[in-house]
This record gives sequence, structure tokens and C-alpha cells, in this order.
Amino acid sequence: MTKDTSLNHRIVLNSRPDGAPTPQDFRMETENAPVPGDGQVLLRTLFLSLDPYMRGRMSDGPSYAAPVALNATMVGGTVSRVERSNHPKFKPGQIVLSNAGWQTYAVSDGSDLLPVETADHPSHALSLLGMPGFTAWHGLLKIGAPRPGETVVVAAASGPVGSIVGQIAKIKGARVVGIAGGAEKCRYVIDELGFDACLDRRDAGLAQSLSTACPDGIDVYFENVGGDVFDAVLPLLNVGARMPLCGLVSQYNDRGAKSGVNRLPGFMMTLLAKRIRVQGFIIGDHYADEHAAFVGEMKQWVADGKVKLREDIVDGLENAPEAFIGLLQGKNFGKLVVKVSQ
Repeated sequence: MTKDTSLNHRIVLNSRPDGAPTPQDFRMETENAPVPGDGQVLLRTLFLSLDPYMRGRMSDGPSYAAPVALNATMVGGTVSRVERSNHPKFKPGQIVLSNAGWQTYAVSDGSDLLPVETADHPSHALSLLGMPGFTAWHGLLKIGAPRPGETVVVAAASGPVGSIVGQIAKIKGARVVGIAGGAEKCRYVIDELGFDACLDRRDAGLAQSLSTACPDGIDVYFENVGGDVFDAVLPLLNVGARMPLCGLVSQYNDRGAKSGVNRLPGFMMTLLAKRIRVQGFIIGDHYADEHAAFVGEMKQWVADGKVKLREDIVDGLENAPEAFIGLLQGKNFGKLVVKVSQ
């Protein structure tokens, strides 16, 4: 293919992690930017979304999506600008939601592009009006289905999904208790997002603190984390509780199965005795049927000031690996986005 004079910087998967990713698992490459062919557009990445699911794509084990191949560009949602267009539906200068991955330039046939209307905050297409917002909306409303007066507990409550889950739950009249990493994040969740309470997941007395914060038990638990947080939640789930299973970030870096007591029989008995609904979901399954309804409702909530989000913006594509490693350790505060281009 003929090459453009501009340079494309891209980060590829250099090796598959053994446990937690390291900087050596990534590699920066520089090449000429591609030239779009007939029916294609050349995209320049403005913002790159970093999300926990990417850790799973770095491994080659069975999953809901194919792994990233070694030496291939890391996958990721992006907000991009159309630089050149040979496609009738897209014009140069147009801002679009795309899947360009961890690179400066990419070519698309247009089938995966959506126009971005949030001109003042285009990065919101990766958060409030993007995959995290849609994940929160579907998981809470379609699976959790909170009713007024019920208690909703949200793990990773200051993160891009959990923070939106809690705000939607408040809109629906529920009492909301968040769990987040550290006092600063907990203050933000209560003071800025309006949660009724927030507990530090690092607190050795988390189980007792959660019991005190949920005197009437838990009706909906939005699961993003697993591990010790789930252990504290399980005994408090009420009869008929619902648990949308969105993620298990505490386990993403595990090296195979852990030894110890088998707690599965007790967990299954709790599900049966309390008639608890646990449903895992992958948000990509629901775009065709529900995305338009989500966008319409979320836009109104944002306009009314009922839902807001904090962004954690990292400057420079070269800093994406370090930022992603920190994301899996809970170092980010809000939706983690890499600013790739002006």
C-alpha cells in the first residue's frame, strides 16, 4: 500500500504477561501512516480509552473475544478525526468514535465509525456517552432493576462504570453505597456524585463497615471487582437480590486457579436459598437493540446535571503502557483516557 508522509506511532503487544503486565510486554513502533483506499478514511487518534478488559485480550486463553496477536497493535476504543476521506458518509475534520487502538493513525472502511456530537468534550464519547456509560446503564437497569428505597452497592464506585451506576441508581430512588480505593475517592463519591455512603476497600474491617452501612441488607450489587469486596457483600445479599456481573478486576492478573478452601458449594447454596439472580454480561451484545435508547436517556441526564464523570487524562501515547498498568492497580481516579493528539 502507498504510504502517507505522516508518521504513525503504535504500541504493539510485545509479549504475553505472566501475571501483572510489565512495560516489557509492550513495544512502540514507528512507521509511515497508511493512505486510505477506495471507500476508506484515514483517522488520526485524538483520545484513546484504557479499560480493564484489555488485560484479558493480552492473554491467549479462552474468552469472549479473540486475543491480540503478538506484534499486533493493542486494541482500544478511540475518538478520532477524519484526516482524509474516500467514503461518502465521512468528511475531513469530522470527529468519530472508532476502534483505532493504541496508535496515531488508522484506516477504516467506515463500518465501525459513529459520529461524535459532544464537540465541547469529545472524550465523553469514551465514557458518559460511550462504552462505560452504556455498560452502567444496561447492567443496572436491565439486570439490577433497582426499585425506590432499595439498597444498591457498587464496587469500584469512583471508576467510569461504577460512578455512573451509582448516579443512575440515585435517579431511580435507591439508597446507594459505594466501595472505592482510598479516602479521597470515597469523599468524591459522596460529595460530588451524591452516593449515600462510601467505604474504603482497603479497610481491614470492610465486612463489618459494610454491614453497618447496609442495615437492611443489599438488594442490588453491581460487581466490578470480585475478591475481598465480594466476600464482604455476599452475606448481606437479601432474598431476591440481583447481581449484574460486569467485571472481576481483582482477578485479571491471576496466574491460574488459586489453592485454598473451595467456597463454590456455599456460594451456590446462598444463591439457591436466597433466590439471587447473578448475570454476567458483555455490553457489545446489546448495541443493536439498546444503544439508541441509552444515548437518548443519558444525554438528558447529563444535560440536567444528574450524571457527571471525572476524567483522568494522560498526555502522550508513549505513556499508555504505564497508565494501563496503573489502571489494573487502581491508581487512576476516574475514567482513564490517553490524549494522543491535539
